[in-house]
Amino acid sequence: MTKVCVVGALGRMGERVRAALGDEAGLELASALEAPGHPGVGDDAGGVAVVDDAKAALGAADVAIVFATPEPSLEVLRVAAEAGVRCVVGTTGFSSAQRAELETLAERVAIVLAPNFSVAVNVLGELVRRLGEGWDAELVEIHHAAKRDAPSGTALWLADAVAEGRGAEAPRVLAREGDTGPRQPGSIGIQTLRGGDNPGEHSVLFVGQGERLELTHRSATRDHFARGAVRAAAWVSGRAPGLYTMTDVLGLHP
Repeated sequence: MTKVCVVGALGRMGERVRAALGDEAGLELASALEAPGHPGVGDDAGGVAVVDDAKAALGAADVAIVFATPEPSLEVLRVAAEAGVRCVVGTTGFSSAQRAELETLAERVAIVLAPNFSVAVNVLGELVRRLGEGWDAELVEIHHAAKRDAPSGTALWLADAVAEGRGAEAPRVLAREGDTGPRQPGSIGIQTLRGGDNPGEHSVLFVGQGERLELTHRSATRDHFARGAVRAAAWVSGRAPGLYTMTDVLGLHP
């Protein structure tokens, strides 16, 4: 059995990841990690006690599944790299410097990094990569009111997929107000909405002359994100050091 540490074990995603682990043969919950001072430290989390000591939690695991804010995630990844614990990371909002450090850590231990672990969203990414040429592209995303980073990591990843499909750099337009002039050719607009408890919706609009194609993914729960993260944990077990994506996990390479 591959032993899994769930980081952010009492959060919205951590709860669903712990539930999803019960449905994955070959994986078992070995430890549950929360931030120091969290009121749930010491509580039972599906048969293991919640701890706030990263070294102790990771010492009991083969793979860690990490959903947290950027700096706490990096703190865990530093310990994981030292201990040789492979990681699945769903954290978004890394700065360029934080991303560079993560890539350095991946030279020491296998890390699967993805802004979205939904299988359907990753298929959507492949579709927009193939449809990017010859259209004006706009993205709209909506998430719950507590989400801190904007645009979402998934929206930025989808914009990158459109640009990759075109084989060219594409400036992102994150806001429009006043006299903006004509639309800049090749640009990709991203509009961000926040409210309620929405787990996430992403729409990619390809706007042409006399026609428009809209591709949308809507989440009603976080369960499919959790299932994808657990699937990635099973996949990364035994992998050589390197930075991997859900494209690798799902075998979606062209």
